[in-house]
Amino acid sequence: MSQSAALPAMRSGRVAWQLAQTLWVGGVWMLHFVMLPALERFGLAPLLIDEIGGFMRPLLVGFAAVCALLQCLVAGLVLGWTVWRDLRGQLLLVVLLAAAVFFLVGSLPRGEYWQMFSYLVVAFAGLVLILQPRPDEITGR
Repeated sequence: MSQSAALPAMRSGRVAWQLAQTLWVGGVWMLHFVMLPALERFGLAPLLIDEIGGFMRPLLVGFAAVCALLQCLVAGLVLGWTVWRDLRGQLLLVVLLAAAVFFLVGSLPRGEYWQMFSYLVVAFAGLVLILQPRPDEITGR
């Protein structure tokens, strides 16, 4: 592939990486740390806030998993098989595992605590991921 033909593909990967990361990390943080506390402060009933959180958290965790898969694909295209030795690849793997745990423990006794723990793992792994450079920035591509 020529250098000029590779530029649009690299640019698309950069855009996909940043857009996916912004949407899922921002959504997870916005729901838990901004929207639900704001609804509580606004004076809505606690049961209503719990219902909103119970409806929105699985949607956001599923969305985060899909976006993390997209980011794994982009990182894999840039870094190859070394993506799993890279911190970004490991963080994306943590996100995918935490999302799987979120959905698997829901029906277990005390599952809501493990779901909240998984949700927070997704949130903080996303925060650390944001602090990392894009995969193409380190390799110089």
